[in-house]
Amino acid sequence: MRAIAVSALRADPVLVELPKPEPRPGEVRVRVEYASLNPLDWQVTDGSAGELAPAPQTFPFVVGLDYAGRVDMIGGGENRFRVGDPVFGRADVADACGSYGEYLCVEQDSAITLVPRGLTSRAAAALPSAGMAAAQILEAVALRGHETLLVVGAAGGVGCCLTQLARARDVRVIAAVRGDERSRMGSLGAVASVDLTDGPPADALRKACPDGIDALADLASAAPDAFAAYAAAVRPGGIALSARGAAAGARLPEGVGGVDFRLDPSPVLLDVLAAGAADGILRVPVDVELPLEEAPSALARNRAGGARGKTVIVLHR
Repeated sequence: MRAIAVSALRADPVLVELPKPEPRPGEVRVRVEYASLNPLDWQVTDGSAGELAPAPQTFPFVVGLDYAGRVDMIGGGENRFRVGDPVFGRADVADACGSYGEYLCVEQDSAITLVPRGLTSRAAAALPSAGMAAAQILEAVALRGHETLLVVGAAGGVGCCLTQLARARDVRVIAAVRGDERSRMGSLGAVASVDLTDGPPADALRKACPDGIDALADLASAAPDAFAAYAAAVRPGGIALSARGAAAGARLPEGVGGVDFRLDPSPVLLDVLAAGAADGILRVPVDVELPLEEAPSALARNRAGGARGKTVIVLHR
């Protein structure tokens, strides 16, 4: 099978030919139709994911987490899936069998579920990591509605999902992005957008939310100082959440709680998100669709920053 893999830690991802993986008892093999790109894909292969994911130990290591396709083979024993089932999910970050390959094997009890009617495989592939992270981040910041949430890095996949889910709960979202994204983020439910290229973040945030904010979800800042600069806008009693592990080392304002977010994938959460996407409540904007051989270039662009929506990689149609 064709796959995008690395031969060593911090090696460049390249297109390779590998044997099809064989499902073990309790696993299913999926013929991957679409995969989607997440920053964690390259952070894992670089060994820079920190506590979010372990560095690869087995090589060649196939890149990628999110996928959609059809069950191609069933491993031994009882199984909740059948050959031909349309499925989507998130591969285990510790497994060398990633989603940027034409086939992958996953545990039947892992974060995998059926694609519901009304949801395409392409849309389903863009949903797992971004959708699950957004839903769990919204729970972690504990907003009750009619409060203000600042989302830093709102234009990416997680940010787009988080903006929509928060708006559905009557939470006011301030989208902090790079460039003029007012129209795009407004269509997803943000009440205002802050262009971080206009000047110091503190100045822009004071203009957008002069009374302060109730919670921060920083999806972009890896450095504690950068995270703390955004957390300065949070009112006492609020929560400042980092998706990059920056909260633990940051000096936060008195009375502001710091949270380092870590995703807890589950098939139940995938079912809830898929139902919302099928009903049109949640959509994951796809920025670009690429063939598998262009995935290494897409990873390099994502590493450079400034993601807009999701990148979807086509393996089989």
